[in-house]
Amino acid sequence: MRVPGVLTAFLWLAIVGSAPAKAEDTRAHRPGNIAEMGLSNPPSGYVHFCKRLPELCHPLKGSPVDLTLTKDDWSTLRDVNRRVNRRITAVTDRDNYGMNEFWTFPNAAKAGDCEDFVLLKRRVLTDLGFPENALLITVVLDEKGEGHAVLTVATTAGDYILDNRRNDIRPWTQANYRFLKRQSFRDPSRWVSLVEDGQQQPASASTRSSAAQ
Repeated sequence: MRVPGVLTAFLWLAIVGSAPAKAEDTRAHRPGNIAEMGLSNPPSGYVHFCKRLPELCHPLKGSPVDLTLTKDDWSTLRDVNRRVNRRITAVTDRDNYGMNEFWTFPNAAKAGDCEDFVLLKRRVLTDLGFPENALLITVVLDEKGEGHAVLTVATTAGDYILDNRRNDIRPWTQANYRFLKRQSFRDPSRWVSLVEDGQQQPASASTRSSAAQ
């Protein structure tokens, strides 16, 4: 089920003729992938997002996957990341909606917080054929210790990060973030910890996001 008006408003993101990413049946444990440390509580903003749009938070069919990306796939990822970053203005939820945390797609004025960038990128990529369970919303702490949201793309070459703060796509080890938690591969409504002791730091994914470089 499509969200009314979301994709229509972003037809400029369509990449005609892009080949969907190829996926393996099972997710191998590789050094380049972020280690998962057990179940975690999802961000409150995501919980409310799923209550409003439950069709976007359903359990996924099939096994977890890592993508085997072609050259065209990499080009598609870079293009979607760059286009969203350039077309959407980074605005806090407080300035945009008058509340501290509100996860949604960017509004009609093409403005949104970091998690709004992530939701849009994930939606565009799944519409282009990338499997949902390889595109994982992820919460991190930045270099200032502030909460931030990015999109993790799980591939056979390791986990890569799509970020509204930069246009290049980097391996997670080069993102300069502390990774806290992200969506489960099997069920996006469930989240897993990425912290070794399993304890989450108090962080919001709705802090101000800087403009893309």
